[in-house]
Amino acid sequence: MSTDFNSNEYLHRMQEWWRAANYLSAAQLYLLDDPLLKRPLTMKDVKKKIVGHWGTVPGQNFVTVNLNRVIKKYDLDMILLSGPGHGGNFYIANDYLDGTYSEVYPNITQDEKGLQKLFKQFSFPGGVPSHCAPETPGSINEGGELGYSLAHGFGAVFDNPDLIAAVIVGDGEAETGPLATSWHSNKFLNPEHDGAVLPILHLNGYKISNPTILSRISKDELTSLMHGYGWKPYFVEGDDPEKMFPLMAETMDKVIEEIRAIQKNARENHDDTRPFWPMIVLRTPKGWTAPKKVDGVPIEGSFHAHQVPVEIKDEEHLHILEDWLKSYHPEELFDENGTLKDEIRSLSPIGDHRLGANPHANGGKLLRDLIMPDFRDYAVDVKEPGSAEAQDMMELGKFVRDIFKANDKARNFRIFSPDEGMSNRLNHAFEAENRPWEAEMLPTDEHLARDGRIMDGMLSEHMCEGWLEGYLLTGRHGFFDSYEAFVRVVDSMAAQHAKWLKVCNQLPWRQDIASLNFILTSHIWQQDHNGFTHQDPGFMDHIANKKADVVRIYLPADTNCLLSTMDHCLRSRNYVNVVIASKHPRPQWFSMEEAVNLCTQGLGIIDWASNDKGCEPDVVMACAGDTPTLETLAAVSILRKELPDLKIRVINVVDLFKLQPSQEHPHGLSDAQYDMLFTTDKPIIFAFHGYPTLIHELTYRRHNRNLHVRGYKEEGTITTPFDMRVQNDIDRFHLVEDVLLRLPQDKFHDQTAHLFQKMENKLVEHRQYIREYGQDLPEVANWKWQKG
Repeated sequence: MSTDFNSNEYLHRMQEWWRAANYLSAAQLYLLDDPLLKRPLTMKDVKKKIVGHWGTVPGQNFVTVNLNRVIKKYDLDMILLSGPGHGGNFYIANDYLDGTYSEVYPNITQDEKGLQKLFKQFSFPGGVPSHCAPETPGSINEGGELGYSLAHGFGAVFDNPDLIAAVIVGDGEAETGPLATSWHSNKFLNPEHDGAVLPILHLNGYKISNPTILSRISKDELTSLMHGYGWKPYFVEGDDPEKMFPLMAETMDKVIEEIRAIQKNARENHDDTRPFWPMIVLRTPKGWTAPKKVDGVPIEGSFHAHQVPVEIKDEEHLHILEDWLKSYHPEELFDENGTLKDEIRSLSPIGDHRLGANPHANGGKLLRDLIMPDFRDYAVDVKEPGSAEAQDMMELGKFVRDIFKANDKARNFRIFSPDEGMSNRLNHAFEAENRPWEAEMLPTDEHLARDGRIMDGMLSEHMCEGWLEGYLLTGRHGFFDSYEAFVRVVDSMAAQHAKWLKVCNQLPWRQDIASLNFILTSHIWQQDHNGFTHQDPGFMDHIANKKADVVRIYLPADTNCLLSTMDHCLRSRNYVNVVIASKHPRPQWFSMEEAVNLCTQGLGIIDWASNDKGCEPDVVMACAGDTPTLETLAAVSILRKELPDLKIRVINVVDLFKLQPSQEHPHGLSDAQYDMLFTTDKPIIFAFHGYPTLIHELTYRRHNRNLHVRGYKEEGTITTPFDMRVQNDIDRFHLVEDVLLRLPQDKFHDQTAHLFQKMENKLVEHRQYIREYGQDLPEVANWKWQKG
């Protein structure tokens, strides 16, 4: 027997679901006991400290029950992303009502005892967060920081043709830069091959204590704004449920049918005309259904409803809370055992169609391994150290190109970059794929197509990060390549994702997802066209502070190391991987076999550069990064020529966390291993890609305190590549001086002074030469590795 989804009876039952969801949401804020209000509330029944949010919750409950209706009516594959995710109690309430929550957490049973546990755990020590969080079934969007919901939604539907991502956008969230930019994501959505995003802009009028901008402009202005972004807005406005439910149902039918018509036209007629996608503007009171006033202060419809509408200060406030909770009439919604009545439960979609159970919201369930070509096939032939020259990122592009080709049918791999794919020298990737572009195209454009998977058409780091996160969280693969300095724009996004992964690792029901991979290039040590503004290696410092079981940082010194590293990162799961790579022509140091050994171990002695076999070294020269490796080897060649009796051990570090003790990071060396490599007391001259303090932070527990780090120290402008190194004291001449200053004088005292003076003279010569000729000394620019 078919269901009449527009009948008064069905709409009435939807109101009952909404009342049930509102009741569960409010009770999660307040109650420790008496979950069905079977007796008068007492102070013992109420939490002593009430932490959470209410203002956005009733509107989101209203949206959810209406989404359930269209999922059932149209047999939709749909996920829900909550932009104002600090109202996490709404999502938990609906998960509980559709049964998902009890399936994931069997101790939260579908009865009175289960309700009591559900209420007590919310925003309570040992319980669950007040935000939408990894613990929330169905959620892929962390609600702690606002602005990313719409970008996540688009990332989720790229290459997912049957999926609709419904995204509730809070009107406070809509004021953030990332969200404001996200409206343009529709210019990158292909209706023939991608799914659809349904934004629901929720205007409830207020943020924490201020009105929201979009709620205080005219309907005409807001319509023009959304139309200018490429959307077709439908308005649903009011506070009377009897009118709002029929209106929302009618509107939902229209937008779903429009989405289906757009996709049908594109898929059957191959019409690539960019559509105006439908969206909904929902205007409801802030804190809808809460008490009108408390202590003479307006609650419903005001910013006072944002967090806790009623603070329980005394018996009078307890009675206000009780009257409010009873206004939802839980006795009409749940039976004597505390189980939701069957006629209300019947509104829920079935199985994986439930919003809390959709596999796309637990993307590891859908994840399939990438088909990976053998990275060794793209090796640079290095017959002797430094004999070959190549651009690391350019060579990586060939590997990426063939990953696209190998996974063309699966369509589960994309790369993301803010207008930098070519600049970052991934040129060869464009031999296999184009940039998606749904706006106007001109004959002079290059590599634009209606259906592309190189997502670098928008100059927004926020969009690249948000799209990629949504793509990964729904079971696909990719990476984000960016200028090193400007990846800092997404510091907080990367942190939120790392936190998400950290919690997911503790939830057995959350399946593994592909790692979030960053390739940072156009880095600080070669600023051909830009200067001081393009210098900031601090993303490493930021990531290094996250949980050790989640983050990884790699600094490959050449192409073969980069290929090995990226193969590992793209195969990995549940990490945030940061890779620092060069895009400029560089000497190539390691054969592929050497690179695999080095990268697999994370660090190692460079035998061909060292001369300490069979004895203790006089000095350890360590390096991490392409430029530090170059300058360290150049310094070693000077020392071995000028001081042939000096015993030098050269160590290259690819995996930065090898430096941490093993008890602090799973990749870390044990103290015995570290002491064996770095010695316990010999001077360590460490040339590092980033800020020197990071190396000190990673090694401060080690036995050898004789560590001297050279790295970036906020010096440099538009200058020559070598002068950037000189200005930061990481160049070969300064490194030689560092060694000389720390050698035992009883052994080398008669040799160090003259060599030190020679290095000082070279630094003077360098400064004079670049100011006259605008380029580096020939002996620097043309330097080749020699043992000395």
